[in-house]
Amino acid sequence: MTAVGGPTRILLVEDEENFRDPLAYGLRRDGFEVVEAEDGQRAVEIFEASRRPGGVGPIDLVLLDLMLPRLDGTEVCTRIRRSSSVPVIMLTAKDTELDKIVGLEIGADDYVTKPYSYRELLARLKAVLRRSRAAAPEPEPVLVAGGVRMDVERHEVRVDGEVVAMPLREFELLELFLRHPGRVLTRSQILERLWGPDYEGDTKTLDVHIKRLRGRIEADASKPVLITTVRGLGYRLDGDSEH
Repeated sequence: MTAVGGPTRILLVEDEENFRDPLAYGLRRDGFEVVEAEDGQRAVEIFEASRRPGGVGPIDLVLLDLMLPRLDGTEVCTRIRRSSSVPVIMLTAKDTELDKIVGLEIGADDYVTKPYSYRELLARLKAVLRRSRAAAPEPEPVLVAGGVRMDVERHEVRVDGEVVAMPLREFELLELFLRHPGRVLTRSQILERLWGPDYEGDTKTLDVHIKRLRGRIEADASKPVLITTVRGLGYRLDGDSEH
């Protein structure tokens, strides 16, 4: 969630200005911080960047139109759900039971049909936020192994006490290893976990990310002692760990 005392940050994804502009205005007037996206691809980019240092900051709720250019709302919601449980409210002109079921099955928390009353939408938005905060898990742990310390909540990695910046994919990769110390993770397991079950690219992509990650956390990347290769299988995190 947004830092204590700060405004709730909403990602508003809507391609029609006649809906987006008055909705954004009303939300800002009512004390929310609003980040706008006018197509699905841009929404995914903003959401992913929000989780990195220097991004817009954590998104607390997504208001997501179903019919969008580039990527439609169902695909955007699916991608968000691969890595986040942030509340999502679908906004759409479609009012069939099937559309609502599909929206909820892919992970939307609520479904609002256009045209809608702003006050009704606001009430439902606040209700979803209340439920989300009531069900919020305990703060993410600090993961430690072999001189590497990851604060998941703050998205910070330290190696021997020094902060080390890394791209989101490498952060996710390191987190996966830190959560499974001493366990061999196959290439297919890692690719499915981080790139999704439909990934059809070359496994060399993973090897490149491993090489870069080693360069950030190993004393000598050419002789890794933390993330070691298990020939014919995959990779393993060695070293004392605690989490």
